[in-house]
Amino acid sequence: MPRANSSVPRHRRHRKIVKLAKGYRGARNSNFKTAKDAVEKSLLYAYRDRRQKKRMFRKLWIMRINAAVRNSGLTYSRFIALLKDKNIELNRKSLAHMAVNDPDGFSSIIDSVTK
Repeated sequence: MPRANSSVPRHRRHRKIVKLAKGYRGARNSNFKTAKDAVEKSLLYAYRDRRQKKRMFRKLWIMRINAAVRNSGLTYSRFIALLKDKNIELNRKSLAHMAVNDPDGFSSIIDSVTK
């Protein structure tokens, strides 16, 4: 029985990888071997960074809240502890948004917490 070649599936597989490498520089966008390495690495980075994005935004929100709270003589950790004591359930994302876009509303939260 003759050996079946795998030219069509192989070509489709290569075409899929090269399509993912569109926009890469040099041989990485056309040469299958280098494109495959670049695409694999980029997919690993994408997987990793989808998780890191959540950490980075939380850090950003904490920095913004801390900067806004220090204007009124508090620290971030003390402010969060006071929020928990007063049973004010606002997440860090909304607090940071208020600190940047609605300073008056944020200062009213600080006043209600410190009293």
